[in-house]
Amino acid sequence: MADVDRKARIDEYKQTPRPAGIFVVRNTKTGRTLIGPSLNLPGILNRQKFQLELGSHPDKELQADWNELGAEAFVIEVLDTLEPGDGPVADPADDLEALTAMWIEKLTASGVSFYRHSVKIK
Repeated sequence: MADVDRKARIDEYKQTPRPAGIFVVRNTKTGRTLIGPSLNLPGILNRQKFQLELGSHPDKELQADWNELGAEAFVIEVLDTLEPGDGPVADPADDLEALTAMWIEKLTASGVSFYRHSVKIK
């Protein structure tokens, strides 16, 4: 691949918006769930798995359950996505915060218990 073509592809990748939304890490044995918002869903899903595999997840209870039960007892997935806003200045942080609160309320009403660690919008 030519350097110009490679550079154009890299620039295109950098300018492509990442999907934003809500993710969960769900313990399938106990039902406990970590929920959080992200401006980059593929990135946060990778980060969650990577931190858990390395034993460095900030939620110590989640990490302890992962260590005890193994990766096969967990599902890490996208719960909801946020439609991109109009224009390059659209800031989805407020929308993500509201969407997170909605899902926490909905999951709490259905009896889901949560891990304590709160994931910040990233």
